[in-house]
Amino acid sequence: MKRVASSWSCLALLIVCLVPSSDAMGSGATLAISDASGSVCGVVAAESTRRIDCYRQGQVVAITPNVSFSSISGGRNYFCGLRSTNSDLLCWNTTSSFQTRRLYHNASVPLHNLAVGDTHVCATVVAAGTVLCWRTADTFQLPSRSDRFASISSGSGFSCGILNNVSRVRCWGDPIVAPHIQNAFGNMSMLSLVAGGSHVCGLNFTGFLVCGNVSGQLESRGGAFEYGGLALGSDHGCAIRGLNGSVVCWTWSGRGELWVNNVTDGVSFEVIVSGSNFVCGLTTNNLTVVCWGPGWSNGSRFELPLPRLLPGPCVQSSCGECGSYLNSQFLCSASGNICKPMTCRPQTTAPPPPSPSPSPSPSPSPSPSPPSMPSPSPPPPSSSRSKTLTRGLLAFAIIGSVGAFAGICTIVYCLWSGICFGKKKVHNSVQPTITRGSSGSNGGASNNSNSSLSSIIIRQTSIIMRRQRSGTSSAKHPERAEEFTLAELVAATNNFSLDNKIGAGSFGVVYRGKLADGREVAIKRGETGSKTKKFQEKESAFESELAFLSRLHHKHLVGLVGFCEEKDERLLVYEYMKNGALYDHLHDKNNVEKGSSVLNYWKMRIKIALDASRGIEYLHNYAVPSIIHRDIKSSNILLDATWTARVSDFGLSLMSPEPDRDHRPMKAAGTVGYIDPEYYGLNVLTAKTDVYGLGVVLLELLTGKRAIFKYGEDGGTPLSVVGYAVPAILAGELETILDPRVGPPDVNETEAVELVAYTAMHCVNLEGKDRPTMADIVINLERALVLCESSNDSVSSGTISVVSE
Repeated sequence: MKRVASSWSCLALLIVCLVPSSDAMGSGATLAISDASGSVCGVVAAESTRRIDCYRQGQVVAITPNVSFSSISGGRNYFCGLRSTNSDLLCWNTTSSFQTRRLYHNASVPLHNLAVGDTHVCATVVAAGTVLCWRTADTFQLPSRSDRFASISSGSGFSCGILNNVSRVRCWGDPIVAPHIQNAFGNMSMLSLVAGGSHVCGLNFTGFLVCGNVSGQLESRGGAFEYGGLALGSDHGCAIRGLNGSVVCWTWSGRGELWVNNVTDGVSFEVIVSGSNFVCGLTTNNLTVVCWGPGWSNGSRFELPLPRLLPGPCVQSSCGECGSYLNSQFLCSASGNICKPMTCRPQTTAPPPPSPSPSPSPSPSPSPSPPSMPSPSPPPPSSSRSKTLTRGLLAFAIIGSVGAFAGICTIVYCLWSGICFGKKKVHNSVQPTITRGSSGSNGGASNNSNSSLSSIIIRQTSIIMRRQRSGTSSAKHPERAEEFTLAELVAATNNFSLDNKIGAGSFGVVYRGKLADGREVAIKRGETGSKTKKFQEKESAFESELAFLSRLHHKHLVGLVGFCEEKDERLLVYEYMKNGALYDHLHDKNNVEKGSSVLNYWKMRIKIALDASRGIEYLHNYAVPSIIHRDIKSSNILLDATWTARVSDFGLSLMSPEPDRDHRPMKAAGTVGYIDPEYYGLNVLTAKTDVYGLGVVLLELLTGKRAIFKYGEDGGTPLSVVGYAVPAILAGELETILDPRVGPPDVNETEAVELVAYTAMHCVNLEGKDRPTMADIVINLERALVLCESSNDSVSSGTISVVSE
C-alpha cells in the first residue's frame, strides 16, 4: 500500500509507471495490522537497527529480537517479519505477550515478497520467484513449482500473485475461492495486486483499478492511474489518490463508502494497510501512523504514539529512474536508501490485451459496474486528459467485450453443470457454502453474500486449524511404524540379555538389538510388574511415544522404527544411536577418567547443544499439534554415529495447550534437577518447561557437573548445577566454573562460550515468562557456533538475542 505520485509527465511521454505489489491484509510492507488484538506494528526509521514497534491497547511495545527487518505483514492474531538479511522469517502472537516463533531460517535460500493472510504465511524465493507457504490448512493447495512470481499477496485462506514475464494473475490456497478469483482476471496483464478478505484488486497495464472477487466477477474503478496504493479488508477497499495522496474507500455491496471519508481530509499518505474493518496509514507529513474506520475508536481518526516509521524498505541497490525519497539516507541511518513506490520504463511494446479466462466464469459479468465513489480529484491538463479519456474508453470497450464473451460462456457452463437448476457439485467436506442471489448492484451476488462470505471462510479455516491441532489431520496421511512380533525382538536381543542392556527410559529398559535383516536398533521394553502396569495405565507412556514418534520426523529427533504389542508386552523399536547418551560422555566415570572424549572441545559441545535445541524447537514450533517433551535432560539426548545429537524418550510428552487457555491441572512429571520449578510448584505446564530443562543441559555442558551433585568436603552437600553456575555467570566469573577437561576457550571461543552461558542463565529463570523461546535459543547457539568457526573480525559481538515473555 504505497503511494503512487502523480505521473502526468510520464503519460505525456508515453511512459508507463509500474506500481509494485501494494500492501494490504496480506502483503509485505513497513506497516502491518493484526485484527484480533487491534495491534498496529511498524519498522522504525532513523535508527541503525530497523527494529519493530507495536501499538496495542494504548501501549507501545518494542518487539524482540532487536534486529533489522525489511518488511512485515499482519494476520488475524499474529504478524510476521522478514529480516533484512532475507534469511529469517519470524512471527509474533499479538493476542498474548508477542511470543516469537521462527518459521524459516536458510541463508542460502533467501526470501522476499512476504504475504501474510488471515491464518497462513507465504513468501517467494529471491531470484527463483517460487512460492513457499506455512501454517496452511489441509485443503490448502500450493501453486505449481514451475510458476515464478514477481509479487504475491494473501487474503482469507488464499493467495494470489503476478507471474513473471506474462504478468498474469495466478491464485492458490482454498480450492473453492482461489480458482474463482483467478478466473475473474482471466489473461489480463497486471502491474500490481493486493488481496483482501475475499477480493483482489490491482492496477492493470492501462492504469485502471480492477477488482476480482470470489464470484468470479471483474469490476473497474476510477480513471487511468487515478489510484495507487491499495488496502483491502473483509468487505471494503481503500486506495490512495495519485494526485494528492488522499484516501478514498468503498464497499463491495454497492452501498457507497464504508465510512465518512472526511476523517482523513487534508491528510496525505505514503502507505495504507487494512484490517477487517479499519484502516491505518503512514502520513506523508511526518511518517506517523493514523487509524480510522468502524472498527477503530468508533470510526474517529486517531494518531498512534508510535515513533516515525519507514515508508518502505531500505535497500542497497539503485532505485532506477523513479529515484529515492529525499530523506531516505537519514531514514535508513546512512545504510541504504528507500526507493519511491513505483518504477518507470518506456513502453516499447503494447501489453497483452485482456482476454477471456480459459475457464468459464461462474457468473456473468457483461460489463464493469463501479460502485459509488467520492468525487474525483481535479483533472489534469487537457492534453493529458484527452489521452487518458481515449485510453479509458478503449479499456472499457475491451473489458466490456470480455464481459459479454464471459457471460455467454457462463450460460453454457451453467446449463452444462446444472448449477442453474440448484445442482451443486461438492468437492470436499469443508467447502464454504456460498449463497448466490439475484443480479444486483454488485453484479450477481445478493447484498449480504459478500459481507457474510469472509466470516464463512474464516469459520471454515478455523475448523481446519482446530482439526490440525487435535491431531485428526495427521490421520489422513498416517506414518505407519513397522509392527514386530515378540519372537523377532527376543531373537534380536538374545532374549533381552543383560549384556545388551544400554539404558532405561520412561517406562522400561532399553536394549541393543540386531534385526534379522541386519539393522541395528534400540529396543525399549516396558516392565510388566503390577505396580509398573498401574503407572503405565496412568501415564500411557507406550501409547504416547507411539502416537508422537509415528508422525515426527526430524534429523534431531530419534526415529521410531516400529513396535510390538503382544499380550502384556509393550515394546518400541528405535534407530540405534551408536555413541550413546550425552549424560554418559559428561558424567560416566570411565569417560571422565579417560579425559579424551570427542566432547572435550567447546565447538563440539556447542554443536550438540544446537542440535538438541533444534529438535526441541521442531516440537514446539513445527509439529502439528505442537508438543511439550516434559523430560529434557542429558540422558535423553543421544548421539548417532556422526555425533549428531537427537532428542529421545517421548513417554511423558503431551500436546501443547492452546495459547488462549491454561493447561488442565495434572501431576507434574519430569526428573529431579531438570524439572521446571514453576511447573512443579504451580502445576502450570507451558513450552517454557522444556526451555528450563534445556537450560540445565547447557549448564552441564559448560561445567561438566551433573544436574544435582555433591559439593564441598566430607562427602559434600547436594547442590544443583543451577545454584552452582548462575551466581558465577552473574558475577562475571564464568571461567571459574568451566569444565577443566575441555580447557580454557581460545580467543575465538570465549565469546561463544559466554553467549551459551548467558542463554543458559535466562533459560533457568524461575518464571516461564522470563525465559527465552526455543527459536531465540536456536539463534543464539547458531551464532555461538559461528563464533567458534570464525576469525576474530568475521563476526561482531552484537547483542544477545533473548526474548522474555
